Amino acid sequence: MGRAAAAEGGAGGARRWLPWLGLCFWAAGAAAARGNDNGEVLPESIPSAPGTLPHFIEEPDDAYIIKSNPIALRCKARPAMQIFFKCNGEWVHQDEHVSEESLDESSGLKVREVFINVTRQQVEDFHGPEDYWCQCVAWSHLGTSKSRKASVRIAYLRKNFEQDPQGREVPIEGMIVLHCRPPEGVPAAEVEWLKNEEPIDSEQDENIDTRADHNLIIRQARLSDSGNYTCMAANIVAKRRSLSATVVVYVNGGWSSWTEWSACNVRCGRGWQKRSRTCTNPAPLNGGAFCEGMSVQKITCTSLCPVDGSWEVWSEWSVCSPECEHLRIRECTAPPPRNGGKFCEGLSQESENCTDGLCILDKKPLHEIKPQSIENASDIALYSGLGAAIVAVAVLVIGVTLYRRSQSDYGVDVIDSSALTGGFQTFNFKTVRQGNSLLLNSSMQPDLTVSRTYSGPICLQDPLDKELMTESSLFNPLSDIKVKVQSSFMVSLGVSDRPEYHGKNHSGTFPHGNNRSFTTMHPRNKTPYIQNLSSLPTRTELRTTGVFGHLGGRLVIPNTGVSLLIPHGAIPEENSWEIYMSINQGEPSLQSDGSEVILSPEVTCGPPDMIVTTPFALTIPHCADVSSEHWNIHLKKRTQQGKWEEVMSVEDESTSCYCLLDPFACHVLLDSFGTYALTGEPITDCAVKQLKVAVFGCMSCNSLDYNLRVYCVDNTPWAFQEVVSDERHQGGQLLEEPKLLHFKGNTFSLQISVLDIPPFLWRIKPFTACQEVPFSRVWCSNWQPLHCAFSLERYTPTTTQLSCKICIRQLKGHEQILQVQTSILESERETITFFAQEDSTFPAQTGPKAFKIPYSIRQRICATFDTPNAKGKDWQMLAQKNSINRNLSYFATQSSPSAVILNLWEARHQHDGDLDSLACALEEIGRTHTKLSSITESQLDEADFNYSRQNGL
Repeated sequence: MGRAAAAEGGAGGARRWLPWLGLCFWAAGAAAARGNDNGEVLPESIPSAPGTLPHFIEEPDDAYIIKSNPIALRCKARPAMQIFFKCNGEWVHQDEHVSEESLDESSGLKVREVFINVTRQQVEDFHGPEDYWCQCVAWSHLGTSKSRKASVRIAYLRKNFEQDPQGREVPIEGMIVLHCRPPEGVPAAEVEWLKNEEPIDSEQDENIDTRADHNLIIRQARLSDSGNYTCMAANIVAKRRSLSATVVVYVNGGWSSWTEWSACNVRCGRGWQKRSRTCTNPAPLNGGAFCEGMSVQKITCTSLCPVDGSWEVWSEWSVCSPECEHLRIRECTAPPPRNGGKFCEGLSQESENCTDGLCILDKKPLHEIKPQSIENASDIALYSGLGAAIVAVAVLVIGVTLYRRSQSDYGVDVIDSSALTGGFQTFNFKTVRQGNSLLLNSSMQPDLTVSRTYSGPICLQDPLDKELMTESSLFNPLSDIKVKVQSSFMVSLGVSDRPEYHGKNHSGTFPHGNNRSFTTMHPRNKTPYIQNLSSLPTRTELRTTGVFGHLGGRLVIPNTGVSLLIPHGAIPEENSWEIYMSINQGEPSLQSDGSEVILSPEVTCGPPDMIVTTPFALTIPHCADVSSEHWNIHLKKRTQQGKWEEVMSVEDESTSCYCLLDPFACHVLLDSFGTYALTGEPITDCAVKQLKVAVFGCMSCNSLDYNLRVYCVDNTPWAFQEVVSDERHQGGQLLEEPKLLHFKGNTFSLQISVLDIPPFLWRIKPFTACQEVPFSRVWCSNWQPLHCAFSLERYTPTTTQLSCKICIRQLKGHEQILQVQTSILESERETITFFAQEDSTFPAQTGPKAFKIPYSIRQRICATFDTPNAKGKDWQMLAQKNSINRNLSYFATQSSPSAVILNLWEARHQHDGDLDSLACALEEIGRTHTKLSSITESQLDEADFNYSRQNGL
């Protein structure tokens, strides 16, 4: 009985699943006897039919589903009467197969190709011990063949890296290992390393290895390896960047070789000599250690004093020689010259005749010489004497003549040599500081016709730079030279005619990038004209609450631009929640990281444990000039541990939340409550923060003084409300409509100055007409309002009108002028409204009155656009007409995409309620529908089929 029932059931299953075979013996129930363990009721073979078993030409491949896009599995076999897919042991319905049949020309056999689509919903709904799989089963006259199993998995890539690379400081030629564990993903992410945003190719550099478990290994560090390294993980779904790791390759200093010992520093006696070395082998780089030890060595030295030589006494005369001469000698040994002393001066040997004329000539006695010889010798002596006398007389005459001529020229007997040198005195020029580029070369003549123009303010920080020469004694001999040098210096600055630069004190302007205190003191009362930002009083949180139910509603913090939209149906029926929202006005818990800037307030909404069935819309104001080319804006959320984590980048694709960035606010669709804020990372120097500049005024304690306070705050309503609240406590009045200033991230400072003050009615305190604020103080001031004050004084109490201009400008940037025209008397002053009061009356609205679109119209719109329509009249076109062109996959995951789009429209138009624009968008969609009517029916059916698979229908 049981077997019969089983056979009958198997036959019924075969008839239900295989009507396409058309074989009568299947209807008779023969297939029931061949059922296998998987409940398969198809026959393995038909022995009576001639032919061959099917052979698969193409088998299904493993595939991944990206986001919500379905994937197609294909297989091809020959010869094949039929091919069907089986997924997870169950046959796929024949309606889901798309089959194509052809004929193999070479063999004449039938070739059949079949493919099916697998959707994300099918994979998510499968729960089994293994991955979702599919295989092909092909039939021929001889039997069946099965293909390989192809697995189908949902591709994803987590956001956070399991391990980010850490910065390192390594010595040169040391090993660098940067670890990186990419986020979990399917398929597994491939890792690529970037150095200073440029990809690293390990194949071109043998010193770098990136193959070891995603780590980056540099075997021997070089100076060129210093930089910022980033681990980039990517798969078919997305790309993720790790935190950057800064690698610094440093070089420790090394000593050079010692120089030769110098000569002793004294010529004689005890002194010293030295040798030196420098820390240049190599020089320390990138924070490397300086050389240890001394760079100079000294040793004592003793130099012997030189001793000049001196003669000994002459020796006795020698015996008379045959030439009638005798000799005597002396030696330079009393003392001998030593240590470079001079040798004795004079002859060391003397000779003279030793016979007194009685010497024998030619071995004959002198009296035996003939008289003729004697006469010849006498003649020679006579002539010699006469010649000597003539020469002596001539020399005497010449000397007397020259003496007389010299006496006639000078007229005096003694010439004073000081007359030749008295006109010359030696002196030296000495500059204040060596290498000062502002001083002219002393060897050059000053060109008094040259002038130079400087675009920025002239600031002399060092007191030594404010005087050219401090040692007046250097110029006493030639006092006029001092005047020339000074005038040349002033001409070189281009300010020789400006009296304000003739004094020593130049206050009022500071150089760029100088973080000195911006406080100017009045000489009498020492009142600071630029208030320290920390002195502003801290206030409690801005907070609002409301009770909401199934009908939803809107929660607004007045005058802050922050609002929360609870859609209809987000809270289950018969439930109600007290929902609160607040803004942190103290010091932000979100700190700027590197170049990151806080662009919005920290907004908290709760309770955190509340669960909504439809995303709610949170509107947060921001101060960025929106441009994807210059900003990378992130949405961050504070965890329960107090840390901040990134939810998403505004430009990213995500199905967990949605960010729509408008010029002045960001509208976020969220599923959970918490604390959120917007941060921005400037990509270029052209990134702009929008600042709101405003001027307030009030009388001071002195009846003649009037104070102007200029504020530069982020262009968000909540930041300006802080300023307004502070001024109300001080009695200040807004003197001019606030204006927007576009402040660039180009590192240039901000200047605030007061211009065109009536000269005979008002005067400004000295050195306060222009004040400068560093770039970093403006760029990073998110929660503290920037405050600059100017004090004006009336000449007489009868002056009640004040007219002037406030100039706020960024150097090499934007400029704004605030025109002040006011009465200092409160009774005559015109009141300027701080805020519009439209959102101050009803901070919490519930039910239909909180929404701009009537509920009945909203239902009709959702019913029209949520229903798939191949003619293009669906929610995607509705999103496009409302300028929602990005991250449409988020809406595709919602049960009613049109409802979420309308919720976003409500959040964007909470103040204007521009229903006309929505009606025009719907009308345009209707005209588009008419243009699409020419599409063929097969294309329309296919579009409906694809849409059904994307939405799980």
